[in-house]
Amino acid sequence: MKLAIVQLEPVKGDIEKNITQHVSWIKKAAQQGADMVVFPELSLSGYEPELASSIATNQDDKRLDVIQALSNEYQVTVGAGLPTRDGDNLFISMIIFRPSQARITYSKQFLYPTETSVFTAANNPLALPFGAETVAPAICYELSNKEHHEMAAQNKATAYVASVLNAVSGVDADLEKLGDIAKQYQMTTMMANFIGTSGGYACAGKSSVWNKDGQLLAQLGTEEEGMIVFDTETKEANIVAENR
Repeated sequence: MKLAIVQLEPVKGDIEKNITQHVSWIKKAAQQGADMVVFPELSLSGYEPELASSIATNQDDKRLDVIQALSNEYQVTVGAGLPTRDGDNLFISMIIFRPSQARITYSKQFLYPTETSVFTAANNPLALPFGAETVAPAICYELSNKEHHEMAAQNKATAYVASVLNAVSGVDADLEKLGDIAKQYQMTTMMANFIGTSGGYACAGKSSVWNKDGQLLAQLGTEEEGMIVFDTETKEANIVAENR
């Protein structure tokens, strides 16, 4: 299996423009033979809590059909972030597009304290089987919660893929945590982060991949957009695209 993570700079609150960005990266991931590609937290809108209520949607939004079409065409699973709504509840979600299958909405179960006044915590543990591999998605602050790692391990996850907004001030601590998660649970770990500014945060980049021993295999820089692809058979992680 090949797992890809993308590091990009979002356009604040502009779902259509961000979809265009995603389309380009999905095609690049497909060219590398990726079976799954994951984008940063709220990648389709940017991390903008103050805009969440006005732009929240759901997995059936027709604007997302182009991503589903690419998933079908290239046989690649895509995880892309978006605020979603269920009645009065707003969620930080990852829409998972699967080839010729129904979409899945995975929503953040462990909220950062500043998010609780806007968003609702979900209760929807998820692990995605890919033959011999099982991928557990995580959304940002979840990687700081042992209960979340434990759920992934109980679901026999072989890869833990964190979709984040990580600021310059906090990234190094989270990089250390992800290396520790990999080693403790013998799971490949991956982190997809933004660059630029989102939600008023200076985003840190440094999207990374660790092997099951907690060794850092590949890391993007702090300013470039790019992608890393990890091959679960060869255990190699390669930076395959940069466009800045």
